[in-house]
Amino acid sequence: MKKYLLIFSILLSSFYAVQAQDGQPVDETKQQEKIQALYVAYITQQLALTPDEAQKFWPVHAQFTSELKAVKTDMPELDKQQIFLNIKKKYQENFNRILGVNRCERFFRMDGEFKRRLLDRIKNNRCDQLRPNQRPKLRRGQ
Repeated sequence: MKKYLLIFSILLSSFYAVQAQDGQPVDETKQQEKIQALYVAYITQQLALTPDEAQKFWPVHAQFTSELKAVKTDMPELDKQQIFLNIKKKYQENFNRILGVNRCERFFRMDGEFKRRLLDRIKNNRCDQLRPNQRPKLRRGQ
């Protein structure tokens, strides 16, 4: 488990290192593609998906994601959360058939964990950018 978290952290760090190079803005679609690739790799590893399971899982996941994205953002927060919950319950049976109950539960946890880590990483990256006068740490003898 620690090995997977280390790999995930390294991949996410390299993503932000590439983004920060030369101070050039990163094309938003490329950034979304990289995040999606990290997400697919993370979920595939965490759930230990076989090629057959992955072939069944990812199309259902794409439908699941498109329904979540279709939810209107201008509605009251509790209504929006209820709709998200209803969509998750709707797809839970499909995920159960593909993954089994335990891995389905784990998928929903890992999905949330990935999003939290990504948001934390973005937040920390922005905070670092807001402190331009911060001196770099130097090693001894420099």
